[in-house]
This record gives sequence, structure tokens and C-alpha cells, in this order.
Amino acid sequence: MFDFFRKYNKIVMIFLFLLIIPSFVLFGVDRYNSNGDRGDVVATVDGQSITRTEWDQQHRNETDRLRQQMPSLDASIFDSDAARYSTLERMVRNRVLTAAALKTNMTVSDDRLARLFAEDPGLASFRDDKGNFDRQRFILATGRTPEQYEAAVRADMATQQLLSGVTGSAATNAAPLDVVLNALRERREIQVARFLPADFAKNVSVSDADVEAYYKSHEDRYRLPEQLDVEYIVLNSDAVKKGITVPEADLKAYYEQNKERFGTKEERKASHILIAAGKDAPAAERDKAKARAEELLAELRKSPGSFAELAKKNSQDPGSAAQGGALDFVTRGAMVKPFEDAMFALKKGEISDVVPTDYGYHIIRLDDVKPGVVQPFEQVRARLEDEIRTQHASQAFAKQAETLSDLVYQNADSLQPAADALKLSIQKAQGVGRTPAPGAQGPLANRNFLNALFAADTRERKHNTEAIDLGGNQLAVGRVTRDLPARVQPFDEVKARVREQLVAERAAEAARKEGEAKLAAWRAEPAGATPAGLGQPVTVSRVDNAANQPPALVEAALRADPSKLPAWVGVDLGAEGYAVVRVDKVLPPGQVPAEQAQQERGQLAQAVAGAEAEAYYNMLKDRFKAQIKVPRPKDGTAVVAN
Repeated sequence: MFDFFRKYNKIVMIFLFLLIIPSFVLFGVDRYNSNGDRGDVVATVDGQSITRTEWDQQHRNETDRLRQQMPSLDASIFDSDAARYSTLERMVRNRVLTAAALKTNMTVSDDRLARLFAEDPGLASFRDDKGNFDRQRFILATGRTPEQYEAAVRADMATQQLLSGVTGSAATNAAPLDVVLNALRERREIQVARFLPADFAKNVSVSDADVEAYYKSHEDRYRLPEQLDVEYIVLNSDAVKKGITVPEADLKAYYEQNKERFGTKEERKASHILIAAGKDAPAAERDKAKARAEELLAELRKSPGSFAELAKKNSQDPGSAAQGGALDFVTRGAMVKPFEDAMFALKKGEISDVVPTDYGYHIIRLDDVKPGVVQPFEQVRARLEDEIRTQHASQAFAKQAETLSDLVYQNADSLQPAADALKLSIQKAQGVGRTPAPGAQGPLANRNFLNALFAADTRERKHNTEAIDLGGNQLAVGRVTRDLPARVQPFDEVKARVREQLVAERAAEAARKEGEAKLAAWRAEPAGATPAGLGQPVTVSRVDNAANQPPALVEAALRADPSKLPAWVGVDLGAEGYAVVRVDKVLPPGQVPAEQAQQERGQLAQAVAGAEAEAYYNMLKDRFKAQIKVPRPKDGTAVVAN
């Protein structure tokens, strides 16, 4: 697959901006802070509000859906500010597009919607054998009424129609697409001299006064956010389960009640002859089929050994006739009931009477029997005990959760009574922040638990939090033992780190100055000279960085004026030092097979369509006065849920 769009997306977007985006007017969205109760307005679209309660509910719905789809995914990512903000952005986007669809009279016909629902396999699971729709089961499974689901699908289809009118006009002509692709494949032969800070650090000398002055001028770098020292207890069903003992008598009684689950069911293998006559066939046709089956049965009574021969000649079951009517081994429930009842009533080698089913008339011979095997009690004892303990643990956990909630409320300033009553250990943590720390586990990785700890009542009065649901049958209660406001770390605590950063900065500056001096000197040399210090020639391009050069260096080399070669370029690499680049040759774009080129054009066309859709959406946001009134998180990027 052609994946450089992901690797070099910034470069691609530059080209897209130059070629496409100027045709659109992009508008920003003002954002305002909002504080207050859970009914606060967090966004508005076309005069309609989105409340914090709606936002919370939508985020819970999306989180539940993702957890069901990806059970192994780390649940803590759903609790981040970035994930919650992404949910709000999607809500605003949906409202904007829906409003635009309504204003442009985009509609979806009832017939089209009915066809879509009829073909939806997911909806089919909510219909019974007679085709009746189970409304209550649908509501329980989806959390929405059928009417709400229909409205959501209708709105989604209308917005798809709206966007298709924009994306359908995306550039598909090969020529403009090849301009971008050729620019991405463009190559240069270069020589590089790197000036690394590490080579200059040994010559950098800084005094204690220098370090302290640097600290004072960069105090924000050493500012710690507000933190809490906390203690907490965790109640989980696994711990409850471990504390449950099951009497031997209960285990044996449970085994007797569930014997058939602990082993294999009886299997039977049969052969049959079918004279077909569907249940809806005329009576005369069914009578004729029955008479024919009885004739064949009479022949079999006289000559049982001819069963396979008669089946090959007369059976109208296309799946088994050629095999003399032979079927595979089956257990109960695999065949239609009249056939199954007759087959399981036979002894090995016996031939049944004529058996009517909805498919016609059968003659069945039982060929073999594999008796069911039940595992002995001792072999399944551990499994039995685990099942019973799990059942009891569910009930016990619910009771203990109620007890936990009561005790932490009644003893608001201590976790000890609840810990003693439920035999839980009190755990402690220091320097807990508002967001989960890297590698955090358990309650300290749960956003809701951290929010509860940082609530005003919990911090100021040092009261217990309420019992917070962590998911997976786990509850946690916490309490703040020490509140540390945001502060700048004392100089003595960070002196070594400050010195290291100051030396690194000065070394990088020394590398830059040396590189700039070399660049000026080499530029002054005769054009044909090759100064000592330049590396061996290497080839670079935006899509193939086999030479493993920094992206900024590659971009600078490709932007050099190709009309004056060799061309000299200086590249400031920041903390990585400085580079002097001599561009020696302009090489033709790398060649790719025709099939790959076509695939790349298609992917780029999709990117163009996406850019046009995004530009159109930004225009609609301004038209419908869409505003998000809460700030974008500073410590995370958007999380997309499809």
C-alpha cells in the first residue's frame, strides 16, 4: 500500500493547501470557558444548544460502543480530556451538517429507508421467526427507540447526500494529481556536514551563577501542576469471589443439575431417502409423494441391504443422494424435529416408517451411534466451583457495594471503617495529578476517579469521595491527605537538570555558529571545489529517506534553487545542532509501476475530497454560527471514533 501520506502528511497538506484550499474561505471557531452545573451550554449550532448533560451522555454511549467493539483496548484513553473533547466536536459536526441538510431540503424517501432496513443484517436479529420486530429487545440492546434510530439514520443519509455533492467534484484528472505526486517523488543528490551539540558540549563551561540565572528566567519550565497525596480503597468482584467457599454438597448438586454441559452429546449418523414435496405443495402432490415413499419402504422391508442403491436412484435430496443417502453425524437440534425424533427413536441398523416433514417424505436408516460422554465430577470440579463462586460473587458484590457506599458516607473523614468492615487494604499515592500519569493503573488511571478527588469538597474538607465505578465490577473510594497547589520547584531540587539544559542550549548554539561559519567559508570557495568535511553523496526525497536524514534537512535540500548548482543550504536543527547541505544534482522523480501510480492517484484524490469536505464544513460552521464554549485540551490530540 502507498502509505507515505501518513508518514509525510504535513508535506502533503502543504501541497493540498497550495492547490486546493485557496478556493475556500476558512473561518475559525471562537471558544469560551464555561463553568457551572451539568446543564451548562457547552456548544451552540444554529441557535440550538448542546448541554453538558447531552455531551456526557453521548460520550458514555460512544465509550460503551468502543469498549464492546474492542474489549482489549485500554479503557483509560476514553477518560481523557482529548477523548471527551473529540466527542463534543463530533456532536457539533453532526448538528452543523444536519442543519445544512435541512436548509437545502435534502430528504431521504421512506422507500429507500425501508429497503435499507430490510437489508440490514443487524436489524434482522431483532425479528422473530414470523418477521415481527421485538421493540423492547431493540431498546434494551441499543438504548434507543426504533423511531430515534430511524431519525438518526435518516439524518445521516441526508448529510451524506450533502457532502457527496462537494466531494464528488474532487480532482480526478491525472495531470494535477501527478503534479503533487511528482513533487513528493522529487529527488536530490546531496552532501551533508553535521554539527552536533554533543561535539561542543565538552567545551561549554557554565558557572553556578549562570545556572541560577537560567533557572530564574525559565521558571515556568520547572512549574509543577497542582497535585494531591491520597489514600484509597478498591472493592472488586474478583476479591469478593476469592473469599467465597462452596460446600462440597452444593458442588455435587450443581454437577447433577448440569451434567449434560460437562461432556459431549450423543451423536447419530443416518442415511435417508427423500421424496420431495414442500409443505405448500398441493395436497395431491404430497399424497403422490407419500405413496411413492411407501412403495420404496415396502421394497426396503423386503431387501434392507438395497437402501444405498434405492437412495441413489430415487432420493431427491441433492446433498446426500449420490452418497446413497448418507448424512454426517449430528446431535439433537441439528435436524427438523419430525426427522430428529424418528432418528433418535431408532436402534442401530433399523429403518423408520415414512416420516413427513416440511420438505417431503423421508425413509430413515440409523447407521451409527456415538454415545454421549459425561466428564466425571472430579474432572470438572474446579470449573463447577468457579461458576458457583462467580454467581455468588455477583450477589455478594452488590451487597458489599451498598455497604461501602453507606460506610464512606457515614464516616466521611476516614476510609478505615469501610476498610475494616470489608477487609480491604488502604492504598496510598503521592503527587497525583488531574490527568492519569504515564503507566498509571487501577483507580489512578481512571479519569472519573481523579475528577472526584479534585472536587472542591474532597480537597478542602478532606472528605471521602463517593464510590466511583471503574468498570469491570470495580468500585473505588478515595480521600485527599495533602493538597499541593501548583508551584515552581525549588532551585536546589532541579539544579542538576537546569545545568544540563543550559549546557545543551549553549552547545546547540555553538554548533549553529560553527555551522554558519563553515557555510559562509564553503560558499566562498571556487564552484568546483569539494571542501573537506562534507559527507559522501546521498540521494534524498520526500517519500524515500533511505539516507535517514532529518525531515527538515530533506525539505531544505528539495527547496534549494535547482538553477544554480551546486547550491548551498544551512539548516538549523534546533536541539539536534546544525547542518550544511550541498545540493549537487537534481534527479528525476522515482519511477513506480503503472498500477501503483494509479493507486496513488486514487488515494490522493480521496485526500483532496477530504480536504474539500473539511473546507466546506468550516464554511458551514461559520454560516450556522457553531461555537464550542469549552477550551480545547492542551495535553492531548483528538481521538476519532468511527
